[in-house]
Amino acid sequence: MKELFILAVVTVFTLATYYLVEPFAHSKMHKHVESEKFAYADLPALTKKGDANRGKDLVMGAGACTGCHAIKVAGLAAPMDPVATAQSYGVNTPDLSNAGVVYDAKFLAALIKNPAHALKVEHKYDAASGKVHPMAQFGGAGGDLDQEVADMVAYLQSIAVKQDKLTPKMAFETACGRCHAMKYENWTQIGDKPSFKMKKDELAFDIQVIDYQDALTKYMGKLPPDLSMYIRSRGEHYISTFVENPQHLIEGTAMPRVGVTAETAEKVIEHLADAGDTKRVERDEVGKKVMVFIVIFALFAYLWKRSIWKDLH
Repeated sequence: MKELFILAVVTVFTLATYYLVEPFAHSKMHKHVESEKFAYADLPALTKKGDANRGKDLVMGAGACTGCHAIKVAGLAAPMDPVATAQSYGVNTPDLSNAGVVYDAKFLAALIKNPAHALKVEHKYDAASGKVHPMAQFGGAGGDLDQEVADMVAYLQSIAVKQDKLTPKMAFETACGRCHAMKYENWTQIGDKPSFKMKKDELAFDIQVIDYQDALTKYMGKLPPDLSMYIRSRGEHYISTFVENPQHLIEGTAMPRVGVTAETAEKVIEHLADAGDTKRVERDEVGKKVMVFIVIFALFAYLWKRSIWKDLH
């Protein structure tokens, strides 16, 4: 019993020290924000039932979406390459192929009508001061604006893959990959870095990345961080709530609200977790086996101790 008492004392002091150094200290140094469950309560709900066919005509026509965006699933390439687009607008415009599954429907509708408001960057783009968001507002095509926007959202949802087919990598690339690199995954802001046979070709690609980053830095104020190890330095809760509403954690930040669904956010975090710890699945499996071994070993050690010392107690 003496050994068990000593073990209990050591365990209590170890846990108390850990709590004071890690969870307690972290809670004092970092603002804690509760998740809003990706409900986007500040955005109005869609009150109209969208028609995908009418939405297609608007997206391809009066909405002028294809003037800036690619829709590869519909066979439409981007009007400009990523570097030229970033130099024109500050950041590469996303391919809309999977926008309907990655982004929340309310957010998409608000984004079409008022980008700065939907993205929560009105503090950066104030029309009164002459600064307007590079994405133009859709003022309607002459009909009911809310119906037209609902139609456009319905079209984007109709061409997107189903949620169960959206991979963590696809979710990350659409939601985060135009601003954030992930060097451990070989991802740059202009896409996966290929393998080059010729050094000059690799240097040409690197120059494109640098040019893109220069434009992005001017647009954002500073270059967004590489996210390779971000999951380990910030944790899942911080990243999830920051993606949900950056202004809650860093008021005045240039990072926009991303507007993803809760399911997409989980997949983005899964991709970050895979990048930050490529062996996490294998380690978890080994960890379970090690814990079973320790329990069995401790039991046998205790029985052996009882057998050896039984005549001395």
